[in-house]
Amino acid sequence: MRRLFLLVFCLPLLVQAQVNQDSMMIKKMSDEIMTNGKAYDLLRELTKKIGGRLAGSPQQQNAAVWGKRNMESFSPDKVFFQACKTPNWQRGGKDFAAVVGINGKPTVQKLEALALGNSLGSNGLIEADVLAVANFDELEKRKDEVKGKIVYFNSEFDPTFVQTFKAYGASGVYRRSGPSRAAKYGAVGVMIHSLSSAPDNAPHTGAMVYDEAQPKIPAVALGPNDAKALYAQAKKGTVRAQMQTFGFYLPDADENNVVAELKGTEHPEEIITIGGHLDSWDVNEGAHDDGAGVVHAMEVLRTMKALNYQPKHTIRFVLFANEENGGKGGAKYAELAKTNKEKHILALESDEGGFTPRAIAITCSPAQFARFEKWTPLLKPYGTEVTSGGGGADISPLTGYDKSIILSSMIPDSQRYFDLHHAKTDVFENVNKRELLLGAVNIAAFIYLVDQHGVNP
Repeated sequence: MRRLFLLVFCLPLLVQAQVNQDSMMIKKMSDEIMTNGKAYDLLRELTKKIGGRLAGSPQQQNAAVWGKRNMESFSPDKVFFQACKTPNWQRGGKDFAAVVGINGKPTVQKLEALALGNSLGSNGLIEADVLAVANFDELEKRKDEVKGKIVYFNSEFDPTFVQTFKAYGASGVYRRSGPSRAAKYGAVGVMIHSLSSAPDNAPHTGAMVYDEAQPKIPAVALGPNDAKALYAQAKKGTVRAQMQTFGFYLPDADENNVVAELKGTEHPEEIITIGGHLDSWDVNEGAHDDGAGVVHAMEVLRTMKALNYQPKHTIRFVLFANEENGGKGGAKYAELAKTNKEKHILALESDEGGFTPRAIAITCSPAQFARFEKWTPLLKPYGTEVTSGGGGADISPLTGYDKSIILSSMIPDSQRYFDLHHAKTDVFENVNKRELLLGAVNIAAFIYLVDQHGVNP
C-alpha cells in the first residue's frame, strides 16, 4: 500500500520534472541557434558561391562536396556519400513564346516563358492557334479541336484554398501530365499558367512527366500576368502563338546523397533522419527550395554538437540528391536502408521553404499522434504545434519497405512560398534570417523530443 501511495504521489512530480528538463534543453537549443546559428551564412555560401543546382550539373556536384565538407567541420561521428544515378536534363537554350496574331490580325506580344523541367526541345519554332481550356474536363469535351493546336491550360491557383499547398496540388496535375494529355489528341505544344498566385510576371518551371505512349511535345509555363492575358484573349477570339524550347537529355549523372551521423548511446540500431534536398532548378538559387531545408538539417547537427548533446538513438542528417526531377536520392537512401536492414523509426523533411515555422506535421497511427500532440506546449513558445499529415518526397520511399516508419515535416507559413517557388525570384535575398533560424529551432526541438521519448505510446 505504501509503495502504491508513493507511486501515485511521486509520478506527477516525475512527469513534471521531465517536462521541465525538456523545456530547459529546448531553450538551450533555441538560444544557441538564435545567437550563434550558422544556417543563414551557410545558405549564403550555397546560393551565392554555388548557385542553381540542376540535377546532373557541376553546381549540384559541387554542392555535395560543399555539404560534406561543412558537415565534417561540425565533427559528427561520420560523414559519407551515398552514390546514385540521376536524370540529366538540360534546358539547352533560352525558351521563347509569343502571341503573333489576334483574330487574324498580326501582332507581336512576347510572353515570359520557361520550359517545364524534362520537356524536350521543339525542333525549331512552332506556330499554331491556341486552344485555351480551363481544365481536363474541357479538354475532353473539345478533344476534336485539339489537333495541330497549342493547348493552354489555365492552371491558376484556386484562391479559396487558404493552405496554398492544396492549391499547388490541384493545379500541379496540369504541369505534370498536361502535355501528354494534350498530345493524345494531336496538340503540337502546351502552355500553362505558372503554378503561382504571385501578382508578377516571373514564370515558374517544375517537373513534367511524359506518358511514353504519347508524342513528346514541348511545354512551357507562362508568367502569371501573361498567362491571364492570353487566357482572356483566347476566350474572346482566335489567338495564334509561337513557342520554342531546347531541352534534351544527357546520360544519367553520377551524384551523391550526403549523410552525417551521430551514433545513439542507448538505441544505436534505431535511426532518426532529418533532411532536405540539395538540387534546385537552373533558373534560380534554390534558396527556399530547398537550400533552407539543407541548412536546417546542418544547423541541427551543428547545435547538437555545440551543446555536447549525445543522442539515445542514431540521428542522420541527409542532404538528398535529385528531388526536383526524379527523386533518385530519396529512392537510393531507402534502397540502402532496406539492403542494410536498417531500422528507421522516424524521418523528417524540411522542403517547404524558410518562412516562419507554423507546425510539425506527422503521419502515424492515432495512438502515436495522441502522444506527439502532447508535445505542443513545449513547441508552442517557438511558434509551432503538432499537426497531422507529415511527409516529403525524399523520405516517403522509406515506407515502401517498412510501413511503421513515421514521416514528419516542418510546415512554415506558406502564403509567400509559391510567389518564389521554381522561379528566378527564389534567391538568398528573399530569405529572412530569423525565420530561417526559427525553423531550425523547431526541428531541433522536435527531434530532441523524439530521441528522448521514442515514438511509441
